Amino acid sequence: MHYKKVVKGEFIKRPNRFIAHVLIDGKEEVVHVKNTSRCRELLIPGAKVYLEDKREVPGRKTGYSVISVYKDDVLVNIDSQAPNTVIAEALENNKIDGLLDFSLLKREVTYGKSRFDIFMEREKERIFIEVKGVTLENSGVSAFPDAPTERGAKHVKELADAVAEGYRGVIFFLIKMQKPDLFTLNWKMDPVFAKAVCEAKSKGVEVLAYDSLVTPEEILIGKKLPIDLEPCCVG
Repeated sequence: MHYKKVVKGEFIKRPNRFIAHVLIDGKEEVVHVKNTSRCRELLIPGAKVYLEDKREVPGRKTGYSVISVYKDDVLVNIDSQAPNTVIAEALENNKIDGLLDFSLLKREVTYGKSRFDIFMEREKERIFIEVKGVTLENSGVSAFPDAPTERGAKHVKELADAVAEGYRGVIFFLIKMQKPDLFTLNWKMDPVFAKAVCEAKSKGVEVLAYDSLVTPEEILIGKKLPIDLEPCCVG
């Protein structure tokens, strides 16, 4: 996924989930944050950020959108709309083992009361894919979510229902940086979601995690990461 007209800035503050104040070329600008999650460990005063210049887009309230931020020396993409596009592009380019050579690919497909991010057909398989973008990382371990997600647990349960009806179901965690060596679930933050993922996996839903190659102008799928769900599967 490629961004056009990227500029750099320095994060100042975030008064609410939707906007932030960023210093761009010596001027304080009110900008859009393309992620409503907390991102507290990322968006800290003085952090180096990259923004997409949207000043030529008619009707916008802000001229820029924050798309990535440096955490130490690692660039983290925080654009919540990016993961679906990155995974779709990776599928189209046969970058994901086990999900190669599809005959049909659609995005935002309704099943039951849920809308899954991606639907694809390959050979005799019908596959629903639910994509989750991950920005939380600590000591080489990435985790999801960084805030409670009631809707996320609902989607996971309905993905398991789809598997019971003969579909193939995949929960795809895209870690939006290249630092982590492992992915796990944030059991302490959202035990309901963690339990839902574990139960879905026991019913045949597949769980995948990949890191990303992130530059100021681009985010691409990286390598497959090992997954440890054990903490959420006990007790």
